[in-house]
Amino acid sequence: MFAIVETGGKQYQVEEGRYVDIELLEGEADSKVVFDKIVMLVNGKKSKVGQPYVSGASVEGKILKHDKAKKIIVFKQRPKKGYRKKQGHRQQFTRVMISKIRTSAKKSTKEETAEASAE
Repeated sequence: MFAIVETGGKQYQVEEGRYVDIELLEGEADSKVVFDKIVMLVNGKKSKVGQPYVSGASVEGKILKHDKAKKIIVFKQRPKKGYRKKQGHRQQFTRVMISKIRTSAKKSTKEETAEASAE
């Protein structure tokens, strides 16, 4: 099962038990984060597409760390003018471990255990 989440003006495909690097979020390491803008949910052959978002769905995660990506070089030059400009950039990101994809409103613990034993 995976979901497509919108955050920071971008869309990311997320799965339970995997981490994803997204645009910098507020919050400290080991804190919980909830994404409620779910664009699409896919569970095998079943899928739900939002109009624009899937109602009642959410994705829970835990912030692992804040970091910077690898440096890229931005080089500008104008031919025959003697203009050269070299600049570097490191984009900041947040690494989030996805712990739970909820398809609807919160379930009771009895329903979750029954669902887990059925699988």
